[in-house]
Amino acid sequence: MRLVHWLFLISAALFVSGIGFLVLSARTAQQGSDVQSAVDAPVLRPVATVKQIMQGIVVPAATAVFGSVATIVTASGREDRAPKTDEDWQAVGNSAAALVEAGNLLMMGNRAVDRGDWLKMSQALIDGGLLALKAIDAKDPDALSNAGEPINLSCDNCHQKYQRTEQ
Repeated sequence: MRLVHWLFLISAALFVSGIGFLVLSARTAQQGSDVQSAVDAPVLRPVATVKQIMQGIVVPAATAVFGSVATIVTASGREDRAPKTDEDWQAVGNSAAALVEAGNLLMMGNRAVDRGDWLKMSQALIDGGLLALKAIDAKDPDALSNAGEPINLSCDNCHQKYQRTEQ
């Protein structure tokens, strides 16, 4: 009876040790993959200033998105403007995607003025651009028009707090 008792204790100890080795090896493998992914990650070097991002990406892209859908009323009648062809929708989609990516760029490196409102407002630009992309994918002019409001609001709020006057 004593022999069976000792064999049971030795078996239990070996089992627990085996589980411990499995957990330890899994952690070591996880840490090794984290180190490898850090080595493989590209080095990001922000080059453009906030002003260059605004003038080179945001302003042209926002202008294209805002101007893509409109209702123009004149003495001679009403004209509804909206993308008509696949190429028109793709062009507006490219501009909406540029707005999303500009929001990402504004949060990179030393461009972020602070970690609070700046990031929230940059995210609001991203969210507005994503709404526009959703409307573009659905080829829905009304939804695209409605997406202009959060984009415009993100710009207005940010400029109200952060825009610098030119010297």
